[in-house]
Amino acid sequence: MQLTDPESYRARIQRIMISEEELKAAIAKAGAEIDAEYAGKPLLLVSILKGAFVFLADLSRAVSIPCEIGFMQAQSYFEGTTSSGKVSITLDLTQDISQYHVIIVEDIIDTGRTLSLVAEELRRRNPLSLRILTLLDKPERRVVDLKADKSLFTIPDAFVIGYGLDCAEYYRNLPYIAEYAEN
Repeated sequence: MQLTDPESYRARIQRIMISEEELKAAIAKAGAEIDAEYAGKPLLLVSILKGAFVFLADLSRAVSIPCEIGFMQAQSYFEGTTSSGKVSITLDLTQDISQYHVIIVEDIIDTGRTLSLVAEELRRRNPLSLRILTLLDKPERRVVDLKADKSLFTIPDAFVIGYGLDCAEYYRNLPYIAEYAEN
């Protein structure tokens, strides 16, 4: 089945799990909470690419206080639908984060391996504080001891696509979160 064929592409969208409206409401609330907690403080939002770019874009527009944005890229899936168990940081921050309150903006916490590695690396750089904000959390898949400071949605163990999340680089452009039909 070719994902470039529109019919096959749509056939892989099994069901919508989180609607566009639900995403917007949860992100607006998270933005207001960040405004309240970090007003007057140097804030850096760090997105983990590629999956979190859509979430970061909408979250940064929901935050009304001054903030900076940074990007890192780490991967563990390498085009499959399950984590490889090996994590690689492929793009790192270039700035000194020691004078910032840092919020890692993540798309999904699955096994936790990738985010655990990123958080550990950022903690070594001595930020004023470090928090993890994830759009989606799959706690039943966790293989490392890691919890987000805030999860917007907790989901069951399903492979999800949309709103930045992909399968082999496709589906990131969907405005909602859907379950991917593997067969």
